[in-house]
Amino acid sequence: MSRPRFEVADVLREHGAAFFRKHPQPPHVCSALNLIKICRTAALDGHLDQCPGCGFERPSYNSCRNRHCPKCQTVAKQQWLEKRQRELLPVPYFHCVFTLPHELNPLVLQNKRVMLGLLFRSVNETLTGFAKEPKWKLEGQPGFIAVLHTWNQELRDHFHLHIIIPAGVLRGSEFIRSPNPRFLFPVPALGNVFAAKYRDHLLHLFEKGELEFHGQLKPLAKRPAFIHLLNSTKKRKSWNVYAKRPFGGPAQVLDYLGRYTHRVAISNHRIKNITQTQVTFIAKNRKKNKTYPVILETNEFLRRFTLHILPPSFKKIRFFGFLSNTNKKWALQTIRKSLGQPPAAEEKEEPYETPAEKILRLTGLDITRCPKCKTLLIPAPLPQAKPPP
Repeated sequence: MSRPRFEVADVLREHGAAFFRKHPQPPHVCSALNLIKICRTAALDGHLDQCPGCGFERPSYNSCRNRHCPKCQTVAKQQWLEKRQRELLPVPYFHCVFTLPHELNPLVLQNKRVMLGLLFRSVNETLTGFAKEPKWKLEGQPGFIAVLHTWNQELRDHFHLHIIIPAGVLRGSEFIRSPNPRFLFPVPALGNVFAAKYRDHLLHLFEKGELEFHGQLKPLAKRPAFIHLLNSTKKRKSWNVYAKRPFGGPAQVLDYLGRYTHRVAISNHRIKNITQTQVTFIAKNRKKNKTYPVILETNEFLRRFTLHILPPSFKKIRFFGFLSNTNKKWALQTIRKSLGQPPAAEEKEEPYETPAEKILRLTGLDITRCPKCKTLLIPAPLPQAKPPP
């Protein structure tokens, strides 16, 4: 893919200062935006690649490695996918999405760590509870990967979990395949239970005083107003839970995970123009399968982008059931044995790789060779910038 003409970093460099004056941000958001702004620039240091053959020179600056940076996800994604490939089972996989009602969005934005953590918990309790009920003919432990997304195509707040789950459960030492070709459980029933669990847990957090209410949300600190908010989410369409078409096979699962797990709110390739006052980017209408331009004022673009910066150390990808870190090794061995599949080869300690070797193995791009004559590049120190007068 060609290098994009415009980047989020360009918006930050041109309009970041004005945005911070108008919209003060917490320290972790300021830190993330600053790292994105200086990613792969002289501010993070680096070296100069020189070709002894043709005289080609190229400065190579260090990456910021921030998880919200549009330029720093490729290698991390490929490393993560390598690990998941070793864990894939020879069974169908399902894909389900759990979405919080938009009535809760303002409250989520003021309580991201608590309420998004509750989203993971409620989905886990819902799927685990259904798997234990005899009427669904499984009675075992499910295993699934949950990936948090907080945006829609126009960068608005849209909090939802993508669930990737094998078509069966682990019961003792046996893997029980799902008899349902569409999903493990009836999706409408899943949605009702998920909504009830989330509302109950949220009310419990309110009663414990663990929710914050600032600005326009201060009236919600009173119990009648909060109960009214919860009751407003009992409408049928508030909790959007649906199962997508099952994956065609393990290869399709990996392809999906590669596109979704390390995605940030907007990629640089979607940005088509930046002016003194506006940012234009491309969005997609998935129902009509058409793209359309979105034009925002620079401050509004940056405001929407900051909505999707997660709290420090908050995990957006989590593993549950027999795929959780505490159960995974034993559970996968047991399931493969139950399915008559040979056990996976034991993981060996991988030899140390330089960053260039890692990029070559994961992406096929050899950054140690001259792009013109393929001669081995020689690294040299960057020339020191002249001090200001």
